[in-house]
Amino acid sequence: MEKPNNQTARGRWKLIAVLAVCAAPLIASYFTYYVIKPKGGQTNYGALIDPRQYPIPAMHSTTLDGQPAKLEDFKGKWIMLKVGPSDCQQECQDQLFAMRQLRTMQGKEMERIERVWLITDAQPLDTMLLRVNDGTRMLRAPAPVLEKWLPLEPGVADRASDHVYLIDPLGNLMMRFPKGAVSSDIEKVKRVHKDIAKLLKASAIG
Repeated sequence: MEKPNNQTARGRWKLIAVLAVCAAPLIASYFTYYVIKPKGGQTNYGALIDPRQYPIPAMHSTTLDGQPAKLEDFKGKWIMLKVGPSDCQQECQDQLFAMRQLRTMQGKEMERIERVWLITDAQPLDTMLLRVNDGTRMLRAPAPVLEKWLPLEPGVADRASDHVYLIDPLGNLMMRFPKGAVSSDIEKVKRVHKDIAKLLKASAIG
């Protein structure tokens, strides 16, 4: 039997690579489901999201000084994502503080995580808020696009700003934490931390 030449072999490897890239979101979805969801009827605290249904949309987003920037720029890291207006009241401030704490709680794994706040208007931010949240990536993004993209909790009167979402290093939206979970309630924050810690421990990416 004639052995395939080098060109044929390279072509096959390229085809395998293309198929692997196309299948990555689906693989990540199944991986996350079986890793996080334990046996015995218990479930993870955050709600798992099928990334195929909620790909990151094309949107005109910028840094605070107006330079073009995208969520995709943070690929390769786990992203804790919150959205909301620049008028950051107590609930919003509690979210941002809890996100800082959740990252710190991961210990040596904390460098694998980015905190991102998508601000839904063009109003200036309070100077003290900027100082306190140094290290949080802040981008301005259009509210209508975000409202269509980010899934809400069924049967609950909520908004995307009520939740913190998790994006994996491949750029897949994969988890929504319950309304009020990322907050000043330490017991709820511990449950969120447990979900994130499981992911970081089980995943070789990011």
